[in-house]
Amino acid sequence: MSFLSYTKIDWDAYMSQVTGFLAGERNYAELHGDTGPLVYPAGFLYIYAAIKRITGGAVFPAQIVFGVLYVVNLGLVLWIYIRVQVVPWWALSLLCLSKRVHSIFVLRLFNDCVATTLTHASIALMLQQHWHLALSVFSAAVSVKMNVLLFAPPLLLLLLKSLTIPGVLTSLACAALFQVLVGMPFLLTYPVEYLSRAFNLGRVFIHFWSVNFKFFPEDVFISKPFALSLLILHLAFLYLFAQYKWCRHEGGVLQASGLKEVKEHNRESGITIFKRFFRISRPLSDNHIVTVLFSGNFIGIVFARSLHYQFYSWYFFSIPFLLWKTKFPTPFRLAIFVGVEFCWNVYPSTPLSSVVLCLCHITLLTGLWFSSSEYPYENIKKEIKKVE
Repeated sequence: MSFLSYTKIDWDAYMSQVTGFLAGERNYAELHGDTGPLVYPAGFLYIYAAIKRITGGAVFPAQIVFGVLYVVNLGLVLWIYIRVQVVPWWALSLLCLSKRVHSIFVLRLFNDCVATTLTHASIALMLQQHWHLALSVFSAAVSVKMNVLLFAPPLLLLLLKSLTIPGVLTSLACAALFQVLVGMPFLLTYPVEYLSRAFNLGRVFIHFWSVNFKFFPEDVFISKPFALSLLILHLAFLYLFAQYKWCRHEGGVLQASGLKEVKEHNRESGITIFKRFFRISRPLSDNHIVTVLFSGNFIGIVFARSLHYQFYSWYFFSIPFLLWKTKFPTPFRLAIFVGVEFCWNVYPSTPLSSVVLCLCHITLLTGLWFSSSEYPYENIKKEIKKVE
């Protein structure tokens, strides 16, 4: 990246917002940068304040820091891939080949990179069945950028499938507590300004920067009916995948939710409930955890109204895994990978590049729908005996 020219995008805005925070400003309405007001939760401020202290706000030292972050993130992703053993060894090299992702991390210094790394750290903890700690790290990722919430619906399903109901509640409490602690300086001073700006779900992005739906006219792109249609499709596909793919072996979402265990708990003594509070009722397989999380996030990507260039980091590292979950022949998998990467490197995006990207997304989503559904739990023999 030292041979590529640096183009200013968000770094100066980040540093302006952090400077106001370090100067003692706690009103989110007063924290601005040259690209507009601060719209990220408080975790963003803490992390970039630390980076500013380390680098002095200079670009090149920050790029070195983000180079290290890229290596850490890649290490986490490789650990996840090697653990689940879905992708062949040679295909792991695909994770290192994206020019756009290298630019997002090492050249542009986007906060998406920090959020992505924390998300992968959270998934690594889930694979080790450390759900409470995983939810805390997941909450840390959300505190940097809210796109991580695309993982929330599939994550909640995994919690319900793996933990007892008290375990689910305490895990969610860990995530909520982290948000409260991180936002405390702002919640105690200007709570309305903080909550309305840091967690604004109604933002409308600029049509020019859209990589995925550039083929729609701008008036359609920014319209509420278009946004509502995409939201309905998003929720519908989440339900379909949850009901018929992710919970297929249990017979559906309700059967997999563990509600029967609540009735059993009500008949038990308080001491027994306490002992079972943090017990993992049904350990999930690594393959199932990653499949549900990556495919659930990808569904959100497919139906996102606007994907800016830095948003590629939200799902790039899951693409090889998702491709090898399909029944596509390997040459076709590689063609989809190259097609997606090509579209993300067209600047500015065009109606044609957006159509090609959407076709790649829809093809991959279709392949996932017709893929085999893995058995979700560990210790298969023990589970079969319980059913018998």
